[in-house]
Amino acid sequence: MSMGAYDDDEHERRERKNNEVDLSEDDDRTAYHGTVDYDSGESTEELLDQFKQINSE
Repeated sequence: MSMGAYDDDEHERRERKNNEVDLSEDDDRTAYHGTVDYDSGESTEELLDQFKQINSE
């Protein structure tokens, strides 16, 4: 069989394999675990000064 020739057996094997994949509808994530912290203690000017300092280094 030459390169790129159609192979019925391979096609059928791949179809069987693809049909075995479980695509249930309840796979959506509904519960999230973890924390998020916001640090908003600095003013915009302080943050800009810090940014400029970091860029100058």
